[in-house]
Amino acid sequence: MAGNPAKQKLWGGRFTGETDPLMHAFNQSLKYDQRMHAADIRGSIAYAKALTLVGILTKEEETKIVQGLTAVGKEWESGQFQVQPDDEDIHTANERRLSELIGPLGGKLHTGRSRNDQVATDLRLWLLGQVSEIEAGLVSLIRVMVDRADKERDHLMPGYTHLQRGQPIRWSHLLLSHAFSFTTDLERLRQLIPRISVLPLGSGALAGNPFAVDRHFLAKELGFQSLAENSLWGVGDRDFVIEFMMWASLTTTHLSRISEDFIIYSSAEFGFITLSDAYSTGSSMMPQKKNPDSLELLRGKAGRVFGQMAGFLMSYKGLPSTYNKDLQEDKESLFDTVDTISSCLPIAEGVIATLNVHPQKMRQALTMDVLATDLADYLVRKGVPFRETHHISGRAVALAESRKCQLNELTVTDYKDLHPDFGDDVHGVFDFEASVERRQAIGGPSRAMIDRQVAVLREKLGG
Repeated sequence: MAGNPAKQKLWGGRFTGETDPLMHAFNQSLKYDQRMHAADIRGSIAYAKALTLVGILTKEEETKIVQGLTAVGKEWESGQFQVQPDDEDIHTANERRLSELIGPLGGKLHTGRSRNDQVATDLRLWLLGQVSEIEAGLVSLIRVMVDRADKERDHLMPGYTHLQRGQPIRWSHLLLSHAFSFTTDLERLRQLIPRISVLPLGSGALAGNPFAVDRHFLAKELGFQSLAENSLWGVGDRDFVIEFMMWASLTTTHLSRISEDFIIYSSAEFGFITLSDAYSTGSSMMPQKKNPDSLELLRGKAGRVFGQMAGFLMSYKGLPSTYNKDLQEDKESLFDTVDTISSCLPIAEGVIATLNVHPQKMRQALTMDVLATDLADYLVRKGVPFRETHHISGRAVALAESRKCQLNELTVTDYKDLHPDFGDDVHGVFDFEASVERRQAIGGPSRAMIDRQVAVLREKLGG
């Protein structure tokens, strides 16, 4: 449609001059907000029904509008929708096309409604649909981790602090530690849903709807759990966008942390795991290389997601009340965040489902010094205070280092010289499996506690 842009815009009646073409392009959001086309049509159909209930539309008019909107939706789905130069956003585009299909009657749809409450409604509707898919992806990722941990509990490995070997643990224990992080992400995501599921429609531009539309009807029709009780807040709130992006920032941080672990463990220096070829790439120069690019990309995406959140939060922080055009910055940040987290979860799942574990390499990394705490605990069981046994065990480590031998290679006499409470059974301490199995308190890496963790996580996932 050619002609005067100002006269064709929803807000154009006040203006007599033409919009600068650069300003039109600067202002336009259709290039990215068209992904909300289904949410916009769904909201408009519900609003048409609400207008009928208050007598603004007849039942016949409602039917024609709903049929027209349905046709517009099919055009979007089939890729046949023709965007026009003056389509500023998805709302303008859909209303313009509706009027082309059903005539002037299409203009009645905007009665009492503003793009301010319309865009807030569309964004919440769209995000609710995305959250449902993301939730399913997160559940699937956690399930793969739990199933793998359940099957591979026999594999022992060093547990690390400061990237230094600390104590023996099970590979399953490490995997489940990350699964618990993702489970808290799942809980937070589910807690977020009620704060997204708040209906703004019926708030108007800022001062509410003058035609007494039934907002409870609208909420029920669109599946919202509640409605915005204050119209100023309803059109101006984007806390739900920021909160979702904060959630995504933390979740991708957890993806980054497990990626860092696996990048280290897949290196030749460790050799604990090998990524499948499906999630690795080679070097353009060094033919021997097998790079964990999937994990490196997952690690890198955390910075991208956090950047999107921080950027929009800075735009949001200084805004006065209700709707301001700065809020248009919410969409690209949110859309990119949703796209990123939606692609990260299945990649992480694929990596974890297909990687190969090398239990012998893990076992070889277990040196006797990781049982130094068990040596101290041996004396604790004889009644010696832990602070004293800690020093005694440290002296044993120093003695073994001076002799260039392992702790288990020191003699019983050596141990009795360190403390008289060491007995002939002291070498029984030097058993990695026994060490792990002694950790029977809730949260530990023993078989019984792995069973418990697996059961807890499966219960949280619903079986």
